[in-house]
Amino acid sequence: MAEQKYRIGIGYDIHKLVEGRELVVGGVNIPYEKGLEGHSDADVLVHAIIDALLGALAMDDIGTMFPDTDDRFKNANSVILLKRVYDKVQAQGYWINNIDCNIIAQAPKMMPYIPEMKETLAPLLGLDSMDISIKAKTKEGLDSVGRELAIEAQAVVMLERID
Repeated sequence: MAEQKYRIGIGYDIHKLVEGRELVVGGVNIPYEKGLEGHSDADVLVHAIIDALLGALAMDDIGTMFPDTDDRFKNANSVILLKRVYDKVQAQGYWINNIDCNIIAQAPKMMPYIPEMKETLAPLLGLDSMDISIKAKTKEGLDSVGRELAIEAQAVVMLERID
């Protein structure tokens, strides 16, 4: 990889809402009658951040690094996977400057849980909670997210080379 001062990555994820699963977003358990379907805990926000970090490093995506065909990742805590990816960021000589995210969900409302998400993720990534922006959006009743069938997330990260 070329020695660049800054690297930017973008990540995106979507998971279907289903009954019989806990809802985990941003490393936080959110009380709701449905959870996200997936091989791991399906934490849509953490998955988007992972893909943004991997993209910034021009590495594989989350599905290649943690394949759903590998039982080691069955019901895995996505925060642990995020820590493994952050270790790769540091091994490449970078630290995270900032992260900007959107959680798109018609229901449940995400806003009340954002402070806890930031407090969960920031120390794991060597950040102050002010270095992570998490915004809650809806789809105004449009598409699968707007019909409360799924939740999606977007993330952008800026990495800076450690001097």
